[in-house]
Amino acid sequence: MEREVYNFTVLIEQDEDGIYLATVPDIEGCYTQGKSIPEVLDRIKEAIEVCLEGDKEEITPMKFIGLQQIQIEKYHISH
Repeated sequence: MEREVYNFTVLIEQDEDGIYLATVPDIEGCYTQGKSIPEVLDRIKEAIEVCLEGDKEEITPMKFIGLQQIQIEKYHISH
């Protein structure tokens, strides 16, 4: 039995209700949520395992380079 080791980038965000959302950009449809960061990390590990078992295509994680948050101001014209 051959063992494969994968390293995936996980994006964690928090919604307006305080719930943490975790997404794996390298695996389409692989995401979960939790009430705390430890909980969402445990759940995303489980989600990744399920996605890898169910996905028949070979998944090749991309190399993580960095993350940047960009602020955009949007102006509204009032009538």
